[in-house]
Amino acid sequence: MKKRFIVIFLFFLIFSTQSGCQGGVNLNPKNPITLTFWHNYGGQMKNTMDQLIDEFNATIGAEKGIILNVTSISGSATLHEKLTMAANEDPGAPELPDLTTAYPKTALLLAQKGLLVNLDRLFTEEELSAYVPPFLEEGRFLDNGLYVFPTAKSTEVLFVNKTLFNRFARENDVSFKDLETFEGIIKAAEKYYRWTDAQTPEIKNDGKMFFVPDSLFNLTQVGYRQLGDDFLKDNKANFSSPVFSKIWDCYYKPAVKGYLAIIDGYGSDLAKTGDIVCTTGSSAGILFFPPTVTYADNTSEPVEYSILPYPVFEGGKKIAIQRGSGMCVIKSTPEKEYAAGVFLKWFTEPEQNLRFVASTGYLPVTKEAFGEIMNKEIENINDPTVQKLLTTAIQMQQEYDFYIPPLFEEFDSLGKEYENKMKKIASNSRQDYLKLLAQVGEQETFEKIEVTVEQAKTMLEQK
Repeated sequence: MKKRFIVIFLFFLIFSTQSGCQGGVNLNPKNPITLTFWHNYGGQMKNTMDQLIDEFNATIGAEKGIILNVTSISGSATLHEKLTMAANEDPGAPELPDLTTAYPKTALLLAQKGLLVNLDRLFTEEELSAYVPPFLEEGRFLDNGLYVFPTAKSTEVLFVNKTLFNRFARENDVSFKDLETFEGIIKAAEKYYRWTDAQTPEIKNDGKMFFVPDSLFNLTQVGYRQLGDDFLKDNKANFSSPVFSKIWDCYYKPAVKGYLAIIDGYGSDLAKTGDIVCTTGSSAGILFFPPTVTYADNTSEPVEYSILPYPVFEGGKKIAIQRGSGMCVIKSTPEKEYAAGVFLKWFTEPEQNLRFVASTGYLPVTKEAFGEIMNKEIENINDPTVQKLLTTAIQMQQEYDFYIPPLFEEFDSLGKEYENKMKKIASNSRQDYLKLLAQVGEQETFEKIEVTVEQAKTMLEQK
């Protein structure tokens, strides 16, 4: 009996070794399985992703019997549309891939239809403990299962045109310290407007704008959380909170008076022409800030940027938003699901993950990557602006808490409506302000056209 048992044991040992049996799943390097993969990493990020996929296929993929095949690369909006069509089985919809990048709102739809793998099945608790907890938390919903795996995250930071700022700061007793709070930024913005206005005494009221937030909706959500409240309650905007007055004061008056820009685009668009000095925006937006600024008179000059931690409202806690997509595994066969888990583990190991995020403005997802490994990686990066960004990211990871926006169907439409209404109120007041400004002084003009915070709340709550 003992001999028979040994023979059987050896047979299964040899078979599992030859066929690549891993975790109860049979993979055969001689007959590899292919995983189809959709992602939204185009442009400069595509080259890095292509290199990493090739490396995976040539190393651990070849060893275990896994081939990753990219079958679609598209922008986030297009990818969301394709995944939604496939999930709803719309006519002409493509077949779902085995692995895809997705934002939580898209993943929620797929998970509700029972199409996603709960990734807790593919990772041990010890393996998951290596990741930054809030990054994992963002991918959990429904039954608190893990449906979106963090592969690269972003936050918001303050981008500063250091070249313009230094010229202004030397003559106006202003420093980076003033940019640590939103109130400090607004005070600096008023000084900048008056300083630039004084440079052309023959032209009145032509001072320049200093600051713009890329997302007023994000600023509001984070501002509320910094000050101990929630802007979104029961999936509705909470205008009754006293915190809204602080948001309003930091946006409306500076915008009307020309200290802060009112635009539909991104701060990086105005940074290209030197029309603003600083902007809050996604860390991943660093690729859109050019090393040269071209002014309205068609002159240009090289500029240097500083990347500072996200500002905090006075008296508030250090909190910033957490953003970014992750990867989802579509339900298929045990072999494919297991193979997708192998790739996710490999891709998010510090060495691979840091190579992917190093030139993109995204953040690594493991605790280890934020430590000594990241500090060493920073030294090897040629772009000094990216070096500054990653240094700031390390600081924020140590000092800040991260806010994860709630997940509900109307979230995007609510945010768009809020932004549009806020900007429309400020823009209309700005136009009225400029018409009257030539006749009376600044303060009197503003008092005549001002929309009070109570009036603003009524206008924002109207459908």
